[in-house]
Amino acid sequence: MTARVLIVIPTLNEASHIDRVLDGLMPFVRRHPARIVVADGGSTDGTRERVARRPEAEITLIENPNRLQSAAVNLAVEACGAGAEFLIRIDAHSAYPEDYCDVLLQEARATGADAVVVGMKAVGSGFWQSLIAAAQNSRVGNGGSAHRVAPVGRFVDHGHHALMRIDAFRQVGGYDETFSHNEDAELDLRLRREGFRIWLTPRTRVDYFPRHSIRALVKQYFAFGMGRARNNLKHRSLPGLRQAVLVALMPALAMAVLVPIHWLFAVPFALWIAGCLVGGVMIAREIGSAGGILSGFAAGAMHVAWSAGFWAHLFRHLRGLRDIGRAGAPA
Repeated sequence: MTARVLIVIPTLNEASHIDRVLDGLMPFVRRHPARIVVADGGSTDGTRERVARRPEAEITLIENPNRLQSAAVNLAVEACGAGAEFLIRIDAHSAYPEDYCDVLLQEARATGADAVVVGMKAVGSGFWQSLIAAAQNSRVGNGGSAHRVAPVGRFVDHGHHALMRIDAFRQVGGYDETFSHNEDAELDLRLRREGFRIWLTPRTRVDYFPRHSIRALVKQYFAFGMGRARNNLKHRSLPGLRQAVLVALMPALAMAVLVPIHWLFAVPFALWIAGCLVGGVMIAREIGSAGGILSGFAAGAMHVAWSAGFWAHLFRHLRGLRDIGRAGAPA
């Protein structure tokens, strides 16, 4: 029987998670004409071996030489999507309710949406991961993003990718494989421009496991900022209000280098420190732990890293245009 639902799991060194994720999906696969494709980007921790040892005929392992998640999904749809109606994207580094896929299908059919997106809740264990999770779950850290707070069922511009109609996915050309981050928002933009509708469901969600250290968190959000800049440049669009505030953050903080000229240049940095502290107090009250104060500074680190990544990509783009201009100038 042709699989009507194609479930794609991009992986890269997910040996500690992949069996749990696959076990959770098998009850759905046994009830529906569905197929699971694990697209591995070259794992060296035994992920591929674990998948290859699985006895279920519904699970297929393919190689993803480009390593990126965007490439993994595109490759899986091209190789295994014939005859499928729906694409469900599963991230191995997350946890899902037992009825997750069932709810996605129900919501797609009930609303007529071309894509169904879900809310996310960060779940941490250990000191730093728990503080980072608290920052990402708070409005201080996520800025009130629709899929990061308690979702209300409605049509939205963007959300955490869960289900798409494969015809819509193919019509807009799938993910842009030049994007290592922000590929989901970029695809959502093209979906909306083609008239496709995206439904944010309140009926299910993803539990996401964040980074374990501030250093890894900063690296991640720097890449997010670069992805957003790339998205804006590709589509010649301006950042939204929430993003515009973050874009302004790094230049404002950089003014601190001018403090020797006048003390007023230290004001933005002082306000950022105060904002991290106030945000930390708010998070501490939300989670009922004084340790949440440090989450305010984790949120501040996320924002600065995002802003720095945005400007880094913008400057890289401008430098590239300058180099092209020089190369094309007459001798």
